[in-house]
Amino acid sequence: MGEVQTAWPQALDLGEGAMWHAPSQQFYCVDIHGCAIHAWSPTTGLHRSWALPERVGWLIARNDGDGFMAGLQSGFARVWLEPELRIEPAGCAHPDQPDVRLNDAKADRWGRIWAGAMNNRDPSQADGYLARLDASGKISVVEAGIHIANGPAIAPDGSWMLHNDSFLNTTYRYRITGDGQLVDKTVWRVFTEAEGTPDGMTMDREGQVWIAFWGGGCVRQFDPQGVQQCQIDLPATQITSMAFGGDTMDLLLVTSASAGLNAAQLAASPQAGCTFVLRPGVAGLLPFAFG
Repeated sequence: MGEVQTAWPQALDLGEGAMWHAPSQQFYCVDIHGCAIHAWSPTTGLHRSWALPERVGWLIARNDGDGFMAGLQSGFARVWLEPELRIEPAGCAHPDQPDVRLNDAKADRWGRIWAGAMNNRDPSQADGYLARLDASGKISVVEAGIHIANGPAIAPDGSWMLHNDSFLNTTYRYRITGDGQLVDKTVWRVFTEAEGTPDGMTMDREGQVWIAFWGGGCVRQFDPQGVQQCQIDLPATQITSMAFGGDTMDLLLVTSASAGLNAAQLAASPQAGCTFVLRPGVAGLLPFAFG
C-alpha cells in the first residue's frame, strides 16, 4: 500500500464528488459549498478550477463526450467546461423545495444516473430522496424520506446497489429491477459513532466496497457482505468521497472537508479539506457515463 500524498493542497470547504475521466486522463472533484469544480492530472500535476453560480455536488461524464452532467442545488444540469463554462438545466425533482440540493450520484451500465438529495439547511429533516435520471431525460424519484443521501455504489452488472443515509449512519442494499426500480431493501451495515459516518462509496475490480468516513479520518474496504477487510487512515478527519483512476486504475483519489471545524480542530488537522491520492494495492473499474 503506497504513501498518502496530497493531490490538491488547497483546503476545500466541502470536497466531494471524486471522479476519474479517462478521455482527459484527469480526476475531477467538487467543492459543494465553495461552488466550484476542480480537475487534477496525475501525469502532469496540472490543476484547474471552474467557479459555478450555485452549489454543485457531482460531475458525471456523458457517453457522447459532449460535456458532463452535474448535480446542482437547483437540480440536474448539463455542463460544458470548455472552451468556457456553460450550464443548461436538465430538470429537477424538488422544484418547490429551495433548501434541498442534489448531493451525490453515480451512473450505471445502462447510462442512467442515480442521484441522492438532502436538505442543505437542516439535514435532520428527511426531505432527501434518491432519484433516477434516464438517458431520455426522464427523472423518477425511486425512494423518498432520506436525510442525507450519499453514495451510491452500484454493482458492475447493475443488479444491486448500496446507498447511505449518512444521518442514520446506515448503509442499505437494494436489488435493481430490469425497469430501474429499487426493491428488496435491507440494512447492509450500521456504523457506530466511533467508526464515523459513511459518506461516499465506490467498488474495486475485485468487487469489494470502499467507503469514506466523515469523522472517521479514513477509508475502509468491505466485502460484499459488509465485513471489513482493511482501513487506510488519512491526515484529515472529514473524509467524503473517493474514485479509482490513472492509467491502470490503481490510483485512489480521496476528498475531504474543512467545513464546520473550529480553529482548534483546524490547527490539529491542518490538511482538512485537502484532496489526497494513494495506491491502495487494488485497481478500480472505469466509471460508467450518462446517456
